[in-house]
Amino acid sequence: RFIAKPCALGLKVQANGPQKAQPNAILEKVFTAITKHPDEKRLEGLSKQLDWDVRSIQRWFRQRRNQEKPSTLTKFCESMWRFTFYLYIFTYGVRFLKKTPWLWNTRQCWNGYPYQPLMPDLHYYYIVELSFYWSLMFSQFIDIKRKDFGIMFTHHIVTVTLITFSYVTNLTRVGTLTLCLHDAADVVLEAAKMANYCKCQKLSDLLFLTFAIVFIVSRLGIYPLWILNTTLFELYETLGNFPALWVFNILLVILQILHCFWSYLIIKAAYKAISKGKVTKDDRSDIESSSDEEETVPRSKTLHSTITTNGTGGANGTNGYLTSGTCSEEH
Repeated sequence: RFIAKPCALGLKVQANGPQKAQPNAILEKVFTAITKHPDEKRLEGLSKQLDWDVRSIQRWFRQRRNQEKPSTLTKFCESMWRFTFYLYIFTYGVRFLKKTPWLWNTRQCWNGYPYQPLMPDLHYYYIVELSFYWSLMFSQFIDIKRKDFGIMFTHHIVTVTLITFSYVTNLTRVGTLTLCLHDAADVVLEAAKMANYCKCQKLSDLLFLTFAIVFIVSRLGIYPLWILNTTLFELYETLGNFPALWVFNILLVILQILHCFWSYLIIKAAYKAISKGKVTKDDRSDIESSSDEEETVPRSKTLHSTITTNGTGGANGTNGYLTSGTCSEEH
């Protein structure tokens, strides 16, 4: 409110939200009390009742749904908050890990286990990260539900469970490596989104491609070769078999499966960016768009019969709100 919003306005971020639907008491009642996605039968009934063509009613519902979505300004402020947090916690993690022996030799994660002292810096690192992911766990239910809501929900559950489980079982040394590795790509992602909201297309594309490289290298390269290697093999060689080992590794492997899914989305977006010269619209975009979106005034059936039905005119999505979004906005 006091930092991000003034910065956004200074950067001329669009303050208004998606285009509002024309006031209509009948459609509003259907939208709020019955359904936000009317089927064909209901659309036909409303068309007869209002003497509107079906496409105009569909357009109204689309605009009404978009009307509840946050403005670019709101999204910029959220991204700036997350960027600030990720930058701070990643910097803190790097500074902390530089002083530890297990950063350079992962076998040091298991020396003296489970009788390893919980250092104040490590405790602070864990508590701050856990608090942040708990906040994401709750906020996802009031934020926009995107196409990968289920994947993100699974990710947050796995992350919170991993942090809590590793803290309880004192597997915190390898936990700090995992946390720091994951925060690296998130810093660049939030920066790319902010650049996109500021309509700095070239900077946004550059940051997105940087994010794609950092994400794939860290999640598909360093994570399995560094983290999974030490938890699956070095831990077993050092301490043998015990129940917590398998629970911990199952959670880490689930996380890797999610990494593979997101990497597929990122590679697909990066391919579009290279082939078309810019980053295309987010596959999980929260704003619905249509080729006929620019037609905002409903037309009667009589008028509709005299005008071509495709209604296209080169619209750029819903009032140009998200025509060039970067990659997956929750990760």
